[in-house]
Amino acid sequence: MTTTTTGLHTPARAARAPLPVVRRLLADGWRGLLGWTLGIAAVLALYLPLYPSMRSPELQKLLDSLPPELIRTLGYDDLSSGAGYTQATYFGLLGFVLLTIAGVAWAAAATGGAEESGRLELILAHGVGRIPYAAEAAAAVLIRILVLGVASGLIIWALDRPSELGLDPGKLAGAVIAWCGLGAFSAAAAFLGGALSGRRIVAIGAGAGVAVAGYALQALAHNSPDLEALGHFSPYEWAFGSAPLLHGPDGGGLALLWGGTAVLFALAAAALSRRDILG
Repeated sequence: MTTTTTGLHTPARAARAPLPVVRRLLADGWRGLLGWTLGIAAVLALYLPLYPSMRSPELQKLLDSLPPELIRTLGYDDLSSGAGYTQATYFGLLGFVLLTIAGVAWAAAATGGAEESGRLELILAHGVGRIPYAAEAAAAVLIRILVLGVASGLIIWALDRPSELGLDPGKLAGAVIAWCGLGAFSAAAAFLGGALSGRRIVAIGAGAGVAVAGYALQALAHNSPDLEALGHFSPYEWAFGSAPLLHGPDGGGLALLWGGTAVLFALAAAALSRRDILG
């Protein structure tokens, strides 16, 4: 048997090569993963060492001059502690944006992008079933998200003492798990959007829409007592409502994030198994 240009083998060879889709997606995407890792490292190296200089009366006066609603929305309530600063500037803002972009892009490429390019049809023609493809493609997306999570945790821990952050390693691990869960939830929504529609742009819209809606719901919940219940429907609130770097992660929130991610991926597998990708 010969190997196709997709790197996937014919059925006889596939039996001797476990997880062909996972291996191919990771092999094809290692440069992009490395780029995202370096980008995250650059952001952390730029922002975290600024913390000692941020503890000043001038900064507090500036924050006091801003609208309280803006402060609560951005999570800048506690920039005086290293944990509060790291939570607000990285996990809750820049890191959230970066991981969402990366996860949604990977998930959209795995379903809608694969179908639009014809790659999915070729893979299925070489003996990989629809549900196994969905499961392996989802696993590849999650592996890349977790790699970014491990890299972030290690870099933050390496910068902890030089930046005078005073972080607790257990709470840092919990914050990383919550951050990865938040990124995985949006990625799973994109994965489902692509599986249902076969369109990459629909997948991106679904993943980005979930991320934006989650952020907006927590902002509304934090700024109006009458709308506080909206936080219960926000993945962002599930991840960061307990301020995990300060108080530890919320077990219920983590269960909703990771359980919801599993449900969305399962729905995507079911949708892909029923779709006629040939049109």
